[in-house]
Amino acid sequence: MSVSGRRLPLPAALVRRVVEAVLTGERRRALVSVTFLGRDSMRRLNRRYKGHDRATDVLSFALADPRGTTVGDVYVCAWVAAREARSRRIPLRQELIRLVVHGTLHALGRDHPEGPDRTTSPMWRRQERYVSALA
Repeated sequence: MSVSGRRLPLPAALVRRVVEAVLTGERRRALVSVTFLGRDSMRRLNRRYKGHDRATDVLSFALADPRGTTVGDVYVCAWVAAREARSRRIPLRQELIRLVVHGTLHALGRDHPEGPDRTTSPMWRRQERYVSALA
């Protein structure tokens, strides 16, 4: 599948399966879109909505529609993901799945602390269980 003539970094069917697995595991109903952005687009989005003038790996936004259903938008930067995967010596596919899971959990209202406690937080442990099952 491609968008605007570009190949997606993950097949759309896999992205859908990852989001559905998280929604099922969290026992939640939501409408979640996942968009892959380039470095410059992610930098602009991060600057505009988070005040950070740099590309980041994933951004997530959520709101409730009038019927109470969560609607979430997840934006993933494959360029940042590729750098992170190389530095951690893991497959890019695994890192992209991690970011889709991470963004989906944020869209559902899960959060984690910043700093060193991030990777030991309940959200991070939950995320890694999903990644282990899906990657």
